[in-house]
Amino acid sequence: MTSDVLASKTAQMSIEENIIFVDEAAGSDESGLGTKSAPYKTPLAAVAAIAGMPEEKQASFKIHVKKAGDEEYGEITATALKKTKKAHENAVKKAKKQAEQTAKDKSANDAKAAEEQQRIDESKGVVLTEDPSLPKAKTIRISESVENRNTRVRVSGWVSSLRVQGKSMMFVVLRDGTGFLQCVLTDKLCHTYDAATLTQESTIAINGEIKEVPQGKNAPDGHELVADFWEVIGKAPGGDDDAYGSRFNVDSDPSVLYHQRHLVIRGETASSVLKVRARVLRAFRDHFDGVGYTEVTPPAMVQTQVEGGSTLFSLNYYGENAYLTQSSQLYLETCLPALGGVYTTAESFRAENSHTRRHLSEYTHCEAEVPFIDFEELLTRTEAMIKDVVNRVWAEPTTRAMIQKLNPDFKPITEPFVRMRYADAITWLNEHGIKRQEDGKDFEFGDDIPEAPERKMTDAINKPILLTNFPGPIKAFYMPATKEDPRVTESFDLLMPGVGEIVGGSMRIFNYDHLMAAFKREGLDPAPYYWYLDQCKYGACPHGGFGLGIERFVAWLTNRYTVRDCCLYPRFPGRCLP
Repeated sequence: MTSDVLASKTAQMSIEENIIFVDEAAGSDESGLGTKSAPYKTPLAAVAAIAGMPEEKQASFKIHVKKAGDEEYGEITATALKKTKKAHENAVKKAKKQAEQTAKDKSANDAKAAEEQQRIDESKGVVLTEDPSLPKAKTIRISESVENRNTRVRVSGWVSSLRVQGKSMMFVVLRDGTGFLQCVLTDKLCHTYDAATLTQESTIAINGEIKEVPQGKNAPDGHELVADFWEVIGKAPGGDDDAYGSRFNVDSDPSVLYHQRHLVIRGETASSVLKVRARVLRAFRDHFDGVGYTEVTPPAMVQTQVEGGSTLFSLNYYGENAYLTQSSQLYLETCLPALGGVYTTAESFRAENSHTRRHLSEYTHCEAEVPFIDFEELLTRTEAMIKDVVNRVWAEPTTRAMIQKLNPDFKPITEPFVRMRYADAITWLNEHGIKRQEDGKDFEFGDDIPEAPERKMTDAINKPILLTNFPGPIKAFYMPATKEDPRVTESFDLLMPGVGEIVGGSMRIFNYDHLMAAFKREGLDPAPYYWYLDQCKYGACPHGGFGLGIERFVAWLTNRYTVRDCCLYPRFPGRCLP
């Protein structure tokens, strides 16, 4: 509270005894009046109130203080009064100094604003024209800059960042999706109205020569474009509210970042993750092409379920009940007699009200099915696929550089994956003191191991784990029991450190009677699955397959905290925008 406010309040109080009261327990410096019924809380407020009175009255006032725990007021001691007056003097000096600095800053800012406005006004008269004597500029993408050094080029893109140095030099870092290019604008190029009002994320085109930067200087790819002409194509908003940099920052809440995802992906980190993802998708296709699998595109609108009815998104399909697909697996199995090994990379949907960092309601599902294999071969092929895809991605220098920046500790896998049975995982959890969350007891055979304990185990072992032979009741209906132990199935999950499960797979039941029994056990009507059951009638064969979540694979590769950062526009409970 200021001295003026305190003095005003003091004028309202009864001063018949010329005493200002301070109650350190029950008083208030904000609402107090210094009276016995409305005392101040601190002696400093009382001293400030007296200092605000006419000088001839100040000496006649005394300060009475009631300390916490006391019942009566007593006059403030000389020592305490002296100390309080000193504190008040210091506060007054500090306030005066702050006011002087505020006035000084305002004067400087006003002068700077006036100078800037003068510069803008003068810039309106500066017009750029391209020098007709120069060679015709070759239009290139930024990724083609190295091979076009010392050539006059034209590059278009978005202003990723800009820096003004003095009155006659600007540095603009341009981004076009293929890379970043530092551009140097000098003299008249910096004096135009467009230069004076240029904003981040504006689109511009720049002509000039690409030169290597001098030794000791840094720039993307070690060169910069020395501009001789430029123009604005589309100017982005400036100002405090609508400027690109005002919409979000690195410390923004995740909900803000997801709502502004269309702008977030322009950043170097987000765009790098998306580029790695694109290379990963290509690597999977190249792998499957290399081993002779055929790509197919199954339907996304279906009338059957694969992973349980509780996670189905329903829709009205011309008056019939239908769903968004949970998995393309059953359709892939129908392709085996016609095409042999097949795969698909398509969207799958799970209406699972899960808010964990590894779940999405819509995700990119890489699935494959292979005929005439056994369980051991399925495991071997899955491990080989992961290693081959990683090696293909790592072999491309641009992608490798992005991964090294996003995940500096990443190295391609060379060691064999750990093989661990479900029963052994239960033993490992209990031996390491990891308990069931719901009751704090040891895990038992038949428990579905939740994400957190599974990740603790995976991170502790710190190697890829092929976790196999899950009990039938906790896995899907189509997974066959093992010959050695009918309690468990020929099934597996691939667990990766830092992420957890990224692949789930199994052999598939191909005996008609066994499959019908599985339908009955799950309470499923076999009628809508007639086309699937026909596979058991018309030339059944042993076969197996798997599904891999691309977002989880990318999260592991790039060390992202959540799979939500590993797709273009994540969909999860509460988020269906943009």
